[in-house]
Amino acid sequence: MEEQFILRVPPSVAERIDRLLNENASSSEDNSLDLSFCEDGRSGTFVIGNDRFPASLLDLPSVVESYKTYDDNVLIKTADIGQIIMVREEGDTAPDDVEYRHGLTPPMRDARRRRFRREPDLNPELVQRVEKDLVNIMAGGTVENLHAGAVEHEGADDNARNAAKKSAPAPAPKPEVPGAGINAAGEPERSESDDSDDSE
Repeated sequence: MEEQFILRVPPSVAERIDRLLNENASSSEDNSLDLSFCEDGRSGTFVIGNDRFPASLLDLPSVVESYKTYDDNVLIKTADIGQIIMVREEGDTAPDDVEYRHGLTPPMRDARRRRFRREPDLNPELVQRVEKDLVNIMAGGTVENLHAGAVEHEGADDNARNAAKKSAPAPAPKPEVPGAGINAAGEPERSESDDSDDSE
């Protein structure tokens, strides 16, 4: 598959790019395009002609699939697009985060806040302790930092289970029905299907 990204530019730059693509490149004053990034790989410069614009590489909130077709009937998937390059005017502020808040279409406006679950607030010390305990367990060891509260909690669960077992009543025996299916002679009753084969 190909590697693709979305290039979003200001309207004035979009007109110049459109002219460059539609006209003969030698007749246009904007005959060069360039995109270069800094060391961090997230900020850079977009150059068209002699003008330079700041650019930022941002992650989209969801993956967008791109397709191409040769006959207007069959679509062939070409890439999964997960990043957008935002070209800004010189005075515009740079985005604070590496994740873009919005999707590409109006229903995905502010998608990070409206459509996705919040990240859980985890205590980093707790995460490190659990990781260490898991590594110990996988290596055949035991959990070192077992809290007394956890032991007491397990003991309370065991007591509750034992109390539930003791308090559950034993099932009552089923009463036997005397004479069910037995005739007056003490023989089991026969159905009509049993009588039908008395020809012997």
